Amino acid sequence: MRPQADKFVQQASHQDTAMPSVAGDWDEPADLTKPPATIPDLSSVDVPPELEREIREHMAKYPNKRSAALPALEAAQRVHGWCSPEAFRQVAAVMQVTPAYLSSLATFYDMLNTEPVGRHQVYVCTSVACNLRNAQALLEALQEAGEGYEDANIRGFECLGACDMAPMASIDNRYVGPIDPSEAPDVIAALKEGRPPLPGRGVNDEGFKLPWDKDGADA
Repeated sequence: MRPQADKFVQQASHQDTAMPSVAGDWDEPADLTKPPATIPDLSSVDVPPELEREIREHMAKYPNKRSAALPALEAAQRVHGWCSPEAFRQVAAVMQVTPAYLSSLATFYDMLNTEPVGRHQVYVCTSVACNLRNAQALLEALQEAGEGYEDANIRGFECLGACDMAPMASIDNRYVGPIDPSEAPDVIAALKEGRPPLPGRGVNDEGFKLPWDKDGADA
């Protein structure tokens, strides 16, 4: 071995032995003495019948049942308002996976909430096309109108892929737009009263047309 290389190896070996067992910001090593994660027994978990039915419907769509984890968690979130420990147990019991596996997914995707939030999900698109049509003002107006209303989770979202109806929002999975900031109080009032906000303005609403559609109202 060349002298320079030999010197480098000696230095590296000395550094390795001097390093602490756990460096600065590294994760703690796994505790191998803990019992292995277990799959909840479905007979011992109280799963709402409608939730179990929906989870099984999702599982039937995929050759690998784990592929249904995301829609199953979304279904549980609709029932509980968030992905609570009990929601993880219920989904895990039906899918026969560990709650830890589901938790690892939920903490990665920001539309799955692992802390309590409002049951009404209001996502205002703040991407380029919507921002050009005053999306930021719409977001601020909705947040102001919903101040103190803890049952609504109002936030900006990078892109909802509905540039043709900007500015818009996804309100409980219903694409609604265009929405003027002055209509924000009406949107929040509808949520509080259990009504669909801005009827006729949702993509799947009967008679839905954008103002600039050929047969729609004047822009």
